[in-house]
Amino acid sequence: MSSDALFAAAHLLLPEVLVTYFEMTKHEVKGEEIHFYFTENNSVPKGFDTDTLHSKGFFPQATVQDFPIRGKNVYLHITRRRWINQTTSKVVTRDWDLVAKGTRITSEFATFLKEVYK
Repeated sequence: MSSDALFAAAHLLLPEVLVTYFEMTKHEVKGEEIHFYFTENNSVPKGFDTDTLHSKGFFPQATVQDFPIRGKNVYLHITRRRWINQTTSKVVTRDWDLVAKGTRITSEFATFLKEVYK
């Protein structure tokens, strides 16, 4: 499959924020599970365009469950980046709303389940 076709399929199946701000580094099928691995791109977060940021590694990987695909459970393994603001020496990160509060599933999937089980 060409990279363009894979990118188009990813846009249809995965949360938009992952396709936009993260690079898919690996994917694998393990029995009845599909695992996608993402690493955040090294692009400066909004609001810090005028600051000097230096990429300073990553947070520990987080795993969240997403919509099933073809009857297989889908797990998203997400590695977020952190930067150091050279002026203030403070850690800078993007404020992600990927995980529904109190769960380990994506916000989109949690909303879907709320509608289904009303």
